[in-house]
Amino acid sequence: MSAATTPRRTRRNAALLLGAALVALTATACNSTGGSTVATEPKQTAAAASAAGAATGAAAKPAESKPADAPKAAAKVGDTIALKGMEKGNTADVTAVKLVDPAESANEFLKPADGKRYVAVQFQIKATGAQAYGESPLSSAKVVDAQGQSYGPTFAETKAGPDFQTPTNIASGETGKGFVTFEVPTDAKIDKIQFALDNGFANQVGQWKIG
Repeated sequence: MSAATTPRRTRRNAALLLGAALVALTATACNSTGGSTVATEPKQTAAAASAAGAATGAAAKPAESKPADAPKAAAKVGDTIALKGMEKGNTADVTAVKLVDPAESANEFLKPADGKRYVAVQFQIKATGAQAYGESPLSSAKVVDAQGQSYGPTFAETKAGPDFQTPTNIASGETGKGFVTFEVPTDAKIDKIQFALDNGFANQVGQWKIG
């Protein structure tokens, strides 16, 4: 390698690193615009909407109305939350279908580190916007313990069920389902599940309360 080649390669590597940093900063800036919100209200099911409509039209004595400022029930495992991404056409109905805690490794040679365990969450994603869902659910999901400590996913596979592929591609109007696995301390009590579109960078974060 010539002496002239080394400076050129150094400048090229520096340019690549700078480009990666700019992409990260852009994503962060997009995420911070307008501020983040946490969505905890479950989407009303068709059955519930139908029942509500029937009750409204019935001649029976109307139920006692709740105060306008009454707190709404937080979404729990099994509920669906309507989420929005940074682009108008990127929306999805996301359901935290099931929590498996602890989850057994599907690989006899790959186990949680000492003092830790696997937790697996099954999500269902329905692309409701004009554009398809083409993201990585592994980058979108987190679990939070009772102390407020959050944990990102691991690539470990468990016997809970099939994982999401990376990336996951779901056509507009269609639904996909898969597990995301987390490695958490053995004594950590999982309190919440979170999910955000745009690979976790969307301003809106869906949140499900455990228990």
